[in-house]
Amino acid sequence: MTNDRITRRDFIRDSAMTVAGIGAAVTVGVGGVVCGAAAETFDTSRILNYSQNMEYRRLGKTGLMVSAVCLGGHSRSNQEERNEIVSRAIDAGINYIDACWDNEVKRDAKALQGRRDKMYLALSHGAKEMRNEDFRTSAKLLASLDELLQSSGQEYTDLWRITCYEPGGRHTFNAACEMVDALEKAKKQGKARFIGFSTHDRRWIKFMIEYFPQVDCVCFPFTTMSRRAQTDSVFDTLKKCDIGAFGIKPFAAGSLFTEDREENLKRARLALRYILASNTVLPIPGLNSIEELDNAVKAVQERRQFDIKEQAQMENASKQAWANLPRNYQWLKNWQYV
Repeated sequence: MTNDRITRRDFIRDSAMTVAGIGAAVTVGVGGVVCGAAAETFDTSRILNYSQNMEYRRLGKTGLMVSAVCLGGHSRSNQEERNEIVSRAIDAGINYIDACWDNEVKRDAKALQGRRDKMYLALSHGAKEMRNEDFRTSAKLLASLDELLQSSGQEYTDLWRITCYEPGGRHTFNAACEMVDALEKAKKQGKARFIGFSTHDRRWIKFMIEYFPQVDCVCFPFTTMSRRAQTDSVFDTLKKCDIGAFGIKPFAAGSLFTEDREENLKRARLALRYILASNTVLPIPGLNSIEELDNAVKAVQERRQFDIKEQAQMENASKQAWANLPRNYQWLKNWQYV
């Protein structure tokens, strides 16, 4: 592709081709090793920004092949630093950015100028979506999307994933219907290639993706303490409905870290390896520097299984993270079983 400005008609056509072309689970590992039901026929040239040094996984029924580690929007970097991080990410074969607040979207859209064809950009206008009671109608949500696309200079988003309630309260059924109506219309109008939502409420995820087959993707917390629930697991629902899943808060809102830089880099790699070994979510960590990005890429290239020493290190770090959770992040403990 020589022109990074794709028309809505073009991407609707390409989206249909992508979904039709990959109908089964497939993973392309580091070095180009392909695993899964479609391994014999899979063509790595269909992967956006492909690199043999990166692993890619099929994002549910979207059919998109997404890098095993993505860029989360929450980051302390300024515009210049973000430009450098995005450049390094592209060089490493990372092909997905998630931005959930308008300032993040504008910053990341600017960082992608001239190379929008190298990365998928997912977005949300968190302050003007479902958490705000003034934006719980289809019309208001679509207006919010239009505002964000215009202010960030985008004609469309690869994934509109609406930001929903924090724990402690559910949206009404009518509000959920309004949200899905807005998502569907955005997709039909060519403003969003794929659609989904993020939530910190585990119960609501299962209901939404089972009741509304229109949903393509979900985002939810997944830390080093998260594991499959013995019964009624979200994992099973994701697989049954073929939903793409992203894991936010992989470092437990920073509580996993200490004051030691080298120890933090090691813990970050252990966390990413643990999450990838679940074969359920793609982690989207907030990365604040080139060093942190390179460390995340290194984690993808390392083995997934822990030895006895690493297992003990991870368990100790996780217990410390749980003990250090700020009061406003105590809800992460609700995600120990997913």
